[in-house]
Amino acid sequence: MKNSIENTQHYLAKKFIQTDNQLIQESKIAYLKVQSWQFAVKTPEIGKVYLTEAAAMIKRSLLCFVPNSFVLSEEGYYCYPVEN
Repeated sequence: MKNSIENTQHYLAKKFIQTDNQLIQESKIAYLKVQSWQFAVKTPEIGKVYLTEAAAMIKRSLLCFVPNSFVLSEEGYYCYPVEN
């Protein structure tokens, strides 16, 4: 019994360390991207291009309309009977 608890603790600690390392790496990458974005926006030639591309990406991805039926079907709402 004690051995299984130690194995579980070891697994959880290992999983936590892996997740923590991944978050640290992703945070560093995000910080570098923000820095490069700020530099590019301050550069007159590149800044206009970046801003127009960013505006186009936002309009295409974040602000596009998605019908409710699409969201429900993607989440599997129609696959299972509804229980109230």
